[in-house]
Amino acid sequence: MGTVRQILETKGSQVWTITPDKTVFEALRIMGEKEVGALVVVNGGRVTGIISERDYARKVILQGKTSRDTLVLEIMTSPALVTQPQQTVQECMSVMTDHRIRHLPVVDNEQLVGMISLGDLVKSIIDEQQFKIAQLENYIGS
Repeated sequence: MGTVRQILETKGSQVWTITPDKTVFEALRIMGEKEVGALVVVNGGRVTGIISERDYARKVILQGKTSRDTLVLEIMTSPALVTQPQQTVQECMSVMTDHRIRHLPVVDNEQLVGMISLGDLVKSIIDEQQFKIAQLENYIGS
């Protein structure tokens, strides 16, 4: 089974962040520009939460607030669940399923080193299965 470290080696460790004192509008602008569904909220270099499109939909729009007047701090999910590079894809899949989340910041020695999504985990599982199938086909065909 693959690890978070292997996923980051393949996809890269680019992660987009925002501070809790910024507006939700600024967070949405960054998400749109970077084509991501969530941002890690950092304060003083530490992960303090996560803000996602789901947070916006449920905690701003449905509550009659406006994104220009609401701070990230008011709607972010905190504390953020995080993972570490050595954790397996299966362990992360279990955490994400149990908590019904789609993104996990990756932290190593209290430093943010990346972010994985549910899609990253699914891709890793599919790639591993395709590799095993190809190996079996080669073995059978020999």
